[in-house]
Amino acid sequence: MSIYPDLFLTFAKVGVMTFGGGYAMLPILQREVVDNKGWATEEELMDYFAIGQCTPGVIAVNTATFIGQKRKGIMGGICATLGVVFPSLIIISLLAGVITAFSHLAWVNHAFGGIRVCVCILILNAVVKLLKKSVIDAPTAVLFAVVALCAYFTSLSPVWFVLAAAAAGIILKNMGVKKV
Repeated sequence: MSIYPDLFLTFAKVGVMTFGGGYAMLPILQREVVDNKGWATEEELMDYFAIGQCTPGVIAVNTATFIGQKRKGIMGGICATLGVVFPSLIIISLLAGVITAFSHLAWVNHAFGGIRVCVCILILNAVVKLLKKSVIDAPTAVLFAVVALCAYFTSLSPVWFVLAAAAAGIILKNMGVKKV
């Protein structure tokens, strides 16, 4: 199969199976992109995911764009991006007209409540996986703790945390810390 349709179909598969947003897609991305296709290593996927989180836009779209571009340049990025967005576009278009007609029903509200709980677990699963790959030694544990506390106790923009963590990573690397 040509790489462009393969990129589109692979990311469409990721897009159609991803419920709960970008964080929930990490396990599916890992299986499809790292394990099945070999288009990225686990470390590269974590880096793309981190960069996708730090750049404007949706994490899923940003990550798909990075992987597609790495694989086959600008056209690869476009194919992967269109693939990951396509299922949502179709599903949301179909649901938009129907959801308002049924949103007042109690069972629909209860179903959404259950879905929210499930999405929280999917996100928690992705966070735990990211945590295991990112917090690998004492310096990264300290950095994690400082950023988590600052994020919780201040109202600073996440951009400042990302910039500060990037600077801390550079400083730690220059101080001789092996891997940050």
